[in-house]
Amino acid sequence: MWLNLSVRRQIKYRLPDSRKSLRSRFLWVLGLVGLVVAGWVWWHSGQTKRPVPKPTAPLALTPGQGAGQPKPDAARRGVQALPGPPPVVPIPPPRPIAKPNLEPVPPGVFPRPVQNVLEAQLALARLGICSGSLDGLSGPQTRAALRAFQQKERMAVTGELDAATKERLLLAAPPYAAYAVTTNDLSRLQPLSRTWLGKSQQTALDYETILELVAEKGHSHPNLIRQLNPSIDWTNVAAGTTVRLPDVAYADDGAKAAFATISLAGKCLEAFDANTNLLAHFPCSIAQRVEKRPVGELHVAVIAPNPNYTFDPDVFPESAEGRQLGRKLILPPGPNNPVGVAWIGLDKPGYGIHGTPSPEQVGRTESHGCFRLANWNAEYLLRLAWIGMPVYVEP
Repeated sequence: MWLNLSVRRQIKYRLPDSRKSLRSRFLWVLGLVGLVVAGWVWWHSGQTKRPVPKPTAPLALTPGQGAGQPKPDAARRGVQALPGPPPVVPIPPPRPIAKPNLEPVPPGVFPRPVQNVLEAQLALARLGICSGSLDGLSGPQTRAALRAFQQKERMAVTGELDAATKERLLLAAPPYAAYAVTTNDLSRLQPLSRTWLGKSQQTALDYETILELVAEKGHSHPNLIRQLNPSIDWTNVAAGTTVRLPDVAYADDGAKAAFATISLAGKCLEAFDANTNLLAHFPCSIAQRVEKRPVGELHVAVIAPNPNYTFDPDVFPESAEGRQLGRKLILPPGPNNPVGVAWIGLDKPGYGIHGTPSPEQVGRTESHGCFRLANWNAEYLLRLAWIGMPVYVEP
C-alpha cells in the first residue's frame, strides 16, 4: 500500500509535464504547417502577378535565349522542358528565327541560285543550254536542258529543278534588261506573203511585228513578252518604247566545236569541244518521214549566214501552188525565210542544219528532212562550226 501510494505520487508528479510537452509539440507542428501554407500562398500569388511571356515556338526556353528560340536538346528528344523561375530583367520582344537557305536571296545580289523555272531557263541559256523559247513553263525541253546541265556538272541526272540543281545553277546577273524600240526596228517591219510566189517577190522576209522582233531578241515566247510588258499596246508601238526582255547573251570567245551530235530520239543537237565538254545544247526538229532521217557520220560542207532560199516544188508535193507553178523560186533572206537566218549544209545532198520562222515550234513539229533550230541557236552554231566538222546523227 505504501508502494502504491509512492507510484501514485510519481504519476501525479509527471502528468503535468507530459501534457505540457504534448501541447507544445502540437503547437509546433501547427505552426510549421501554417508556415508551409503561407509560403505556398505567397509563391503562387507572386507567380500570378508576374506572367511569363509565351514562346512563339512550342519548345521551352533556356536562359539567354529569346522568345521563339528552340532548345536543341528538347527539340531532338521531342520533350518540352519545364520553365524556370521568371527572370529578373524584362525579356525582349520575340525576334524572327533565321532560316538559312530557305528565305529568298535579295534580288540585287548576284551571282545567286535560281529561284524558279524561268530563271533556270535563263541561266541555262546563258551557258549555251537552250530549253526552247523562254516561257517559264516546265516541259520536256526544259527537262532535257536540265539533264544536259546535270550531266555536264556530274550531278544526279533527274531532269528536275531540285534543290541541288538550284544551288549549282547560278544567275550571274539580273534576269531582265530594258530595250528601247528604234526607228530602224520599225522600218524593217513588213507583211509576210502567204504564197511562195509572193514571198519570192518581197525585198526581204523580215519581221512582221515588233512583238516578233523583240521576242527573238529575248529568245522568248511572245506570250512571255506580253506578260512582262502588260501595259504595252502591241498594235501601236512607237520608237522609244521601252520593252522589258530576258537578258540573254551567248558566250562569244571565238571557241570552235570539235564535233556535234544530233539525237533523233531526243530531238536535240549538242556541240562539244575536243575534250568532250558540252558547249551547246539546242532543241531540234527532225524529218517527219523516217526514211529521210540520215543516221551516221556527216560533215559540215557549207556555212552561210543570212541565206536566201530556193523553193523546189518537188520537195513540197503537198503544195497545190508548187504543183501549179512547176518551177523553182528564189526567196530573199530574213528571219521569216524558211531556213531562218543561218544555213549549215551537210555533205549529204539536200540536208543541212538551219533556223526557222517559228522558233516556238522547234522540237514540237517535224521538217521535210533537215535539222531545224531556233534562229538564235542556228546563229550561235555558225560561230562554233567549221567546214569539215563531224556531225554524228544518232537514232
